[in-house]
Amino acid sequence: MPVEVKICGVNSAEALGWAAAAGADFVGFVFFPASPRAVSPAEAAAISASHPGGPRRVGLFVDPDDAALAAALAALPLDLIQLHGEESPERVAAVRARFGVPVMKALGIGSEADLAAIVPHARVADRLLLDAKPPPGAALPGGNAAPFEWRLARRAAIPVPWLLAGGLTPANVAEALAASGAPGVDVSSGVERARGVKDEALIRAFIAAARG
Repeated sequence: MPVEVKICGVNSAEALGWAAAAGADFVGFVFFPASPRAVSPAEAAAISASHPGGPRRVGLFVDPDDAALAAALAALPLDLIQLHGEESPERVAAVRARFGVPVMKALGIGSEADLAAIVPHARVADRLLLDAKPPPGAALPGGNAAPFEWRLARRAAIPVPWLLAGGLTPANVAEALAASGAPGVDVSSGVERARGVKDEALIRAFIAAARG
């Protein structure tokens, strides 16, 4: 199976077009106001409509209430809800049941002890995303351009599809895949020319390196 690639933090029609042309499997819209890549449901809908078809659409939320999820889903169809906060397995299951959309749960990994969260979340989520645990005091739960020890992922038997994230770039993604054994990768800041601004050449280079 080819490596799955998600380009997260897409906040313009151009970036969506570049990701689609380069062969991304997923694009992520960030519905978290503190992020420099944040979009409103209306903005995401307009961006999505600019390029019908193409990559599957993922909505990234951080500890959302049901109203926030409903507002985004009313604005545009999402193929996947990404929960990137402190959501419990019970909350993941409730979101999946209420909205009928597959859910990907992001887990912050900083040490081997953090791998314990995989099993309970894998029972209720359709996918997992293993991201670097944010540094103390960080304003963002992800997108901090920081990797974790990729080999830790090999120590966990992950029973659902999953993506590796955290500090990935065109220069290190092949190494990260080899070290972690991940079936897919998620990138945001690593394909940006400035914070929150995607770069066409970096997107192409990242996907080529991930699959090369």
